[in-house]
Amino acid sequence: MSVKELYRALYEIVGEDNIIENEPLAKHTTFRIGGPARYFLTPDSEEALKEVILMCKEHNIDFYVIGNGSNLLVSDKGYDGVVIKIGENLRKIRCEEDKIYATAGATLAGVAQTALKNSLTGFEFAAGIPGTLGGALVMNAGAYGGEMKLVVESAEVLDNEGNFIVLSNEELELGYRKSVIPKKGYIVLSAVIKLDYTEDKEAISARMSELAAQRREKQPLEYPSAGSTFKRPEGYFAGKLIMDAGLRGYAIGGATVSEKHCGFVINKGGATADDVIRLIEHVRATVLAKFGVELEPEVKLLGF
Repeated sequence: MSVKELYRALYEIVGEDNIIENEPLAKHTTFRIGGPARYFLTPDSEEALKEVILMCKEHNIDFYVIGNGSNLLVSDKGYDGVVIKIGENLRKIRCEEDKIYATAGATLAGVAQTALKNSLTGFEFAAGIPGTLGGALVMNAGAYGGEMKLVVESAEVLDNEGNFIVLSNEELELGYRKSVIPKKGYIVLSAVIKLDYTEDKEAISARMSELAAQRREKQPLEYPSAGSTFKRPEGYFAGKLIMDAGLRGYAIGGATVSEKHCGFVINKGGATADDVIRLIEHVRATVLAKFGVELEPEVKLLGF
């Protein structure tokens, strides 16, 4: 399939308003880093999403699905394939009794606000996580003692054959920053969140405010980043290891180990993906040499 034929085929599926050529991915990641995607799509229905993915698979065209880009580092040269963003066009949230039904593009903040409005507790931990429901399920996002595993009842996914299937909590195999979804190449479409009703609505709001204050105090929210750069090594805290290794504030180009929280690599201004990668590798090598602990990056890489 030629480049022109590919564009025409994608155009026919998603429409003129939902396809952009050579779109800078820096605009679609919280790191604010990344070169262009050959084609950038924003399907407005699950069927369109399915058609795009099946067409890419049929013609061996590289594709990558993103949500809010909050855990992603894109290479400086970009991605010579199709980037499919599940965002505003697939962002629906509704509540029935103690359950919230949301599509993959729904923001975690939006789900948390819906829970608050309906006096449902259990989702406060996710209110400040800057991602979408789909991305949160892929990596079993969590914070402050909560995680998706504790609140997700089921999820609908698109499998490799183009079938819409429903997976139970158990079938999702949610663990620390992992799930069955990337392992089997599934695409999240929607999920059911089961929470607990409480008459103390103010307690929900207070907890969300408390966690938001903690984030502002302890995390470098004033700078672009991809959140925690490293997974928590068993028996340790990545941020403390990095701090104890003397790397607080260490910089390569515009990429810097945050002075506020050493577990974050931040874009202090004009950082390139190469800066970030070199800094990550330096941090890993230093921590390994000093403490014998191997840090595993949590951030996903695209286009490298």
